[in-house]
Amino acid sequence: MGRAWIGGKPAALERALDEAVRLLAASRCPLIAGLGTDIAGARAAILLAERVGGIIDHMHSHTLLRELAVLREAGMMLTTPNEARLRADVLLLVGPSLGKESPEPNRSLGLDARGSGDAGRRTIIRLCPGRAATALPGETALGRDPDQLPRLLAALRSRLAGRSVGKTAVPAKAIESVATLLKAARFGVAVWSAADLDALAIEMLCGIVADLNTQTRFTGVSIAPPDNAVGVLQACGWMTGFPMRTGFGRGYPEHDPWRYNGDDLQATGAADCVLWISAYRAATSPWRDRSRLIALTTGHAISGSPPAVQIEVGRPGVDHDAVEHCPPLGTLVAVAATQRSGTPSVADALGHMLAALPEPAR
Repeated sequence: MGRAWIGGKPAALERALDEAVRLLAASRCPLIAGLGTDIAGARAAILLAERVGGIIDHMHSHTLLRELAVLREAGMMLTTPNEARLRADVLLLVGPSLGKESPEPNRSLGLDARGSGDAGRRTIIRLCPGRAATALPGETALGRDPDQLPRLLAALRSRLAGRSVGKTAVPAKAIESVATLLKAARFGVAVWSAADLDALAIEMLCGIVADLNTQTRFTGVSIAPPDNAVGVLQACGWMTGFPMRTGFGRGYPEHDPWRYNGDDLQATGAADCVLWISAYRAATSPWRDRSRLIALTTGHAISGSPPAVQIEVGRPGVDHDAVEHCPPLGTLVAVAATQRSGTPSVADALGHMLAALPEPAR
C-alpha cells in the first residue's frame, strides 16, 4: 500500500484519493501537469482531463514543443542513438548538455569510458560545449560559450555552401577546418538537446544536416528529455491528435501552446486545481501556491508548504511493470519491475479518481 498525506498530515490512501476527487470535481479549470509517468499513466491522465474538462501539460513541454515546431515547419532528418553509435564516423555534438557531463546520452552514443574504443575511431566535433566542459579524447572544439552558438551555426552553414563567412568570435580558418571534416563524413550525425537551443538554432542545425546530405550521408539525434517526455508526447498524439498543452474545456481537445501553458495558468490563477504527477523522481511542483495542489510523487511528504493532497506512487520499471519510451532505440518498450512493491502506480491512482468522479451531464 502506498502512503498518503492531506495537508501534510498522514492519511489513509482511500481518504486521500476521495479528497483528490472532491477537489477535481469542484474545479472549474483543473490542470494536470508534470506528467512524469509511463504510458499507462499518461493514458489515464488524458482520460481524466477529458472527464473533468481539464488541461494537460508536461514538465518538459517547452523543450518538446520547441523542437516540434521546427519539425512541422522545416522538417528533420533523425536517427536513433544506437544507430549513431554503430554507424557514425563523424559526430557533431552541439551545445553544453553533451559530453562527459551527460552520462546517459553518452552511453548510448558510445562516448562514455566503456565506449572509449568507439570514440577513438570517430571524428568528434563539439560546438560551444561551455567553458567548464571536459574535453573528450581527440575532439575538435569550435567555439566555447553557448551564446556564440546561433552565429556559429550560421557561419558554418555558410562555409559549407561555399560562401564567405563574416566576422565571428571564432577564426574563419577553424570554421573552414570543421566544414572540411563534416563534408568528408561517410555517415555523420549531429547530436543536440533542444533544452540548449532555441527554435531558430535547431532549424539552422537541421538545415546544415540537409545541406550535407547533398554530398554525403548525414542525419541527426535529438537527446530526449527525461521523465518519459517523448512517450507522453506520443500518447497525447494518438489519443487526442495533438501534443501536450491541450485542453478539454469545450468537450473536445484543443491544442494551444500559449493559452495552455501550465506555468502561466498557475501563475495567473486561471487553473484553480493542479494535479502534479512525477513518478520517476521526487520532482515537486515548481509553484508556491499549493493550497489546491494534488501531488502524485515518489518518496516522502513534500517539505515546506504541503500540498492539499499528496499520494505516493510507484516508479515505472522499478515498483511496477511499465511501457515507456526508450531513447537509445527511439521506440516504446516494455520494462519489467526490478523491485516490485505494492505502491500504486499513477494509472491505478488516476483510475480510482476517474471511477469515483460523477458522470458528466448529458
